[in-house]
Amino acid sequence: MRRLSLTQWIFVGMAAGAALGVFFPDAERALHGGWAASDLKLLSDLFIRMIKMIIGPILFATLVVGIAGHGDDLKKVGRLAWRSLLYFEVVTTVALVVGLAAVNLARPGDDPALTTALAAAAEAAPPELVAPKGVADHVREIVPTSFIDALAGNNVLQIVFFSILFAVALTQVTGEPKRAILGFCEGLAEVTFKLVGLVMRFVPIGVGAAIAVTVSHSGIAVLLPLLKLVLTLYAALVVFVVVALVPVALAARVPLRRFWDAIRAPALIAFSTTSSDAALPLAMERMEQFGVPRRIVSFVMPTGYSFNLDGSTLYLAVASVFVAQAAGIDLTWGQQAAMMLTLMLTSKGVAAVPRASLVVLSGTLAAFGLPLAGVTVILAVDELMDMARTTVNLVGNGLATAVIARWEGEAGWDERPAPPPALPPLAPSLPTVGVAA
Repeated sequence: MRRLSLTQWIFVGMAAGAALGVFFPDAERALHGGWAASDLKLLSDLFIRMIKMIIGPILFATLVVGIAGHGDDLKKVGRLAWRSLLYFEVVTTVALVVGLAAVNLARPGDDPALTTALAAAAEAAPPELVAPKGVADHVREIVPTSFIDALAGNNVLQIVFFSILFAVALTQVTGEPKRAILGFCEGLAEVTFKLVGLVMRFVPIGVGAAIAVTVSHSGIAVLLPLLKLVLTLYAALVVFVVVALVPVALAARVPLRRFWDAIRAPALIAFSTTSSDAALPLAMERMEQFGVPRRIVSFVMPTGYSFNLDGSTLYLAVASVFVAQAAGIDLTWGQQAAMMLTLMLTSKGVAAVPRASLVVLSGTLAAFGLPLAGVTVILAVDELMDMARTTVNLVGNGLATAVIARWEGEAGWDERPAPPPALPPLAPSLPTVGVAA
């Protein structure tokens, strides 16, 4: 069993969790009492909390070392930011287009059962969701009022903003103070990556518990009317990967097999826990091992969690039009285009919190006069859809680091390792002994 890799152990944990969820569902406990698989939520919560405790230190340390420790050319930082944002917006737009095309072709909302469920949900109490934020609120929250508060709340974008400014200021410092701060950050980064390795030993248990809770909550009776929506989203995400991410990887000459080997374990963590945060530290470590420089990984990946939400934006496109279809409202192409523009602006920063996309969806529905009860209907299967969209978010951001590395001319995977030295003989050769005739 010690020969199993981390990925194989994750599969074992997922299979065990799924089995527990099937044999010990919440519905059975409601009828007969006793233990249910959802009681394992404590283990999955502990795992996610252990991961989140190291996100702040690892982002701060790697960003400062990446920017201030590898030259004082601030033009590189500006170029990296510009190229990253340009790439993010192009790929996100493609995701919106794919999602819009999928929901209009499949029309998963055209079902009388869904219309009835929507009407029933409208009469019930609405789900408890915080008020959606506007564009100005999102821009304002980029700047932290306190770096300690940003660390305590794991606000990735605020941590990135402060770390970049701190690193830029450090480039203007010379002598021993600069060396001391850089030495501290380098040591912090190395220790934190070792800490990631320790926490990853708990991954199979945390992942198995998360899957057990998900399967235990979901029932076939609830899923059947919404099965077409779930299948539409999964199919659209597959199409997006095939028509967008794979061509981008080929254009950037990213070796697909090696890339998948690097991102596979973090993707499984994201799929199981429905949280991009849970997979972030391991994903950063794996992309660095893949050959992307640390300065690019530490900037592009956390920034992508706010600006490159391929899976989440595609889901929002599908879900918003789905609610209109279920309500019997025909949206014109102009209205759908306006809705997609709204989603592009308001969906930034939702990847770090599980199911936070529902907040953005509720704001979009309210802005376009669509029934908010649609959020209640979607909530029944949102966890299943969240697993897929969070995985695509993570894979998309991992690929973004490789593409930007190629664009910057720093693709480390092109370097061929030197051939290993010839092995010495197992035993010294015996001298030849002549025999007298």
